[in-house]
Amino acid sequence: MIKLGEKQILEVVKKVEFGVYLAPNQEEKDDKVLLPAKQVPEGTQVGDQLEVFLYRDSKDRLIATTNTPKLMMGQVALLKVAQTGKIGAFLDWGLEKDLMLPFRQQTKPVKEGEEVLVSLYIDKSSRLCATMNVYRDLQNDSPYQKEDRVVGRVYQISEQFGAFVAVDNRYSALIPQKELYGGGVEVGQDVQARVVKVLPDGRLTLGIREKAYIQMNKDAEELLRILGEYDGVLPFNDRVSPEIIKRETGMSKNEFKRAVGKLLKEGKIELSGKGIRAI
Repeated sequence: MIKLGEKQILEVVKKVEFGVYLAPNQEEKDDKVLLPAKQVPEGTQVGDQLEVFLYRDSKDRLIATTNTPKLMMGQVALLKVAQTGKIGAFLDWGLEKDLMLPFRQQTKPVKEGEEVLVSLYIDKSSRLCATMNVYRDLQNDSPYQKEDRVVGRVYQISEQFGAFVAVDNRYSALIPQKELYGGGVEVGQDVQARVVKVLPDGRLTLGIREKAYIQMNKDAEELLRILGEYDGVLPFNDRVSPEIIKRETGMSKNEFKRAVGKLLKEGKIELSGKGIRAI
C-alpha cells in the first residue's frame, strides 16, 4: 500500500521516458506512482527497489522523490516560512513544492522568514498540510526527571490549562496556568523551565518560576524597582484584589505578600493604610 507522507520501499514496475513508475510490488502495480526522471538513480531497472517519499506536486498529482524532506508523518520539526498568502503560509520543507500551513491550523499568525514548529496531516482533499497543533505527534518518553532544567517551544496557549510546550521540539509538556502570572509567554517563544512533575503517562509539567524562597528574592527586587517607578510610593498594599496586584506587578497575591514581608523585615519599606512606601 502506498503511504502518503512517509518514506517507503517501492518496486520499479515500469520505465518511461519521463521517469519510472513505482508500486508496492508487481501484483499491485495498478497502485503506482511516478518517480520523475531527474530523481531516478542511474542504472535503475524494472524490478529494482527504491526508497522514496510520497507527496503531491503543484498539480496535486501523487509523486515520489528520493529526497528526504525535513518533516514526515508522525514527526515534529521547525520549518521556515517561505511566504504567506490568501489561504495560509507556505513552509520550506526541503522539497520542490512548499508545504502549506492553512490559517485554521495556525495557533498564531506567522510571518515570512520565521521558524514555526509543525507536524503533518492529510486534509480532506488527500493533500499533505502542516499544522501548529503538534500535540498528537509529541513524544511522552522524555529522559527528564523532576527538577531537571529543560528548554522548549510554546506551541499553544489555553486560558484554562496554560501553555503547551514541546521540550527539545520533541516531548510533550505543559506550563500550568498558575505559573503564568505576569504573562510574557507567547506562542513560538522558546522558554527555559524546570521539570516540576513527570506524569504517569510520561508528559512533563513545567515551572518557569523558581521555588518560593528563590522567587521571593527576585520578587522583592522587582517590587523595589516598581516602587522606584512610582517615586517610592505604591498606591496600594497587599489588601487589594489579586487582579490589581497581577496587573501592576505581574505577581500572584501570595508572591506579592511574600515580597512585601521580606522587604518589611529588611526595613526597606513601610506600610500605610493606602499603600507602600520605600524607606
